[in-house]
Amino acid sequence: MLMLSLPVVIVAASLSSSPARPLPVFAQQDMSFFITSVGSGDGANLGGLAGADKHCATLAEAAGVRGKAWHAYLSQQAVGGASAVNARDRIGKGPWKNAKGVVVATSVDDLHSDANKLSKENSLTEKGAIVNGRGDTPNMHDILTGSTLDGRVQPGTDDSTCSNWTGNGATGSASVGHHDRQGGGVNPTSWVFSHPSRGCGQKELQATGGNGLFYCFAV
Repeated sequence: MLMLSLPVVIVAASLSSSPARPLPVFAQQDMSFFITSVGSGDGANLGGLAGADKHCATLAEAAGVRGKAWHAYLSQQAVGGASAVNARDRIGKGPWKNAKGVVVATSVDDLHSDANKLSKENSLTEKGAIVNGRGDTPNMHDILTGSTLDGRVQPGTDDSTCSNWTGNGATGSASVGHHDRQGGGVNPTSWVFSHPSRGCGQKELQATGGNGLFYCFAV
């Protein structure tokens, strides 16, 4: 009797040497607030409000957020023929979410109240990263705003916006807030206005404890 032996075929599943990467949590379409991961590189010279807005949009699109209009949280002084602009009036109505989906404020009034959720942990970049704060090296917690505690342009004629965001030298000054809500200055825990910068150049901003970063909001 002829015995036929059937071959046993073993099928092995091939394993990938590089497992699939999960989608990054920061690349979500509903992000509507962030701190710029980088500044202009030219101190407080952002190309004015228009240049700052464009920088916000460029960073957001690079992070995967499409189809939104972005404005920088910056005030403008009534100098050199320019009209006064309040930062709070150019950011829409809210609510605003960070790159990880946390609602940092529900409205303009909430944003400028003690109830907002802005902090070192929640005031993230468009990439979902935490910005260095007090105690980190280098400290970059000074965020450009040019604004008062309630988000309006500073009163008086002293420079508080580095020549409306075109200055990049040792002279001039910009009002800055602390994104980590700690440090020195007249209002150390304010995210909007903690103190003036020492100048407008990149080195001057860094010496103050910043890096020329600013807040961006979807409007």
